[in-house]
Amino acid sequence: MSKKPAKKPLVDLGIAEKERVQVVEGLAHLLADTYTLYLKTHNYHWNVTGPMFQTLHLMFMGLYTEQWNAIDLVAERIRALGAPAPGTYEEFAELTSISKTSGVPKATDMIRDLMEGQATVVRTARALFKLAEKANDQPTCDLLTQRMQIHEKNSWMLRSLLEE
Repeated sequence: MSKKPAKKPLVDLGIAEKERVQVVEGLAHLLADTYTLYLKTHNYHWNVTGPMFQTLHLMFMGLYTEQWNAIDLVAERIRALGAPAPGTYEEFAELTSISKTSGVPKATDMIRDLMEGQATVVRTARALFKLAEKANDQPTCDLLTQRMQIHEKNSWMLRSLLEE
């Protein structure tokens, strides 16, 4: 009587299953943060007013355009790791760390809020980096490094607008 060989997992990328699942969960949080920040930034782009209108309107457009492109990169990394990417408002609301905003804040409050949102994405990515590094998942580490670099720079640029 011959033994059947153990069935290989559907996704075998050289990352242990437990670690792969943890990285996917972290990427889902990063995707939710990125998408939520994208929506908030686009909203502020539409609704900003005041003496800095033109500057902020254009800056916010650059930010949300970059975030829109990043959403796809993060979602595709989740898919490459063999999991479905979250994609509903309900899922994003449950997964995000980005604070909610009511109404239309003043321009300086928009800047502060987006600055904090950028920093929140950095913290989410940095926490996940440790897991991805432990899992020996270099493509995710590379993605996270790029995301941290971009969001740190964006946070600095927004913060500079608030300095006297």
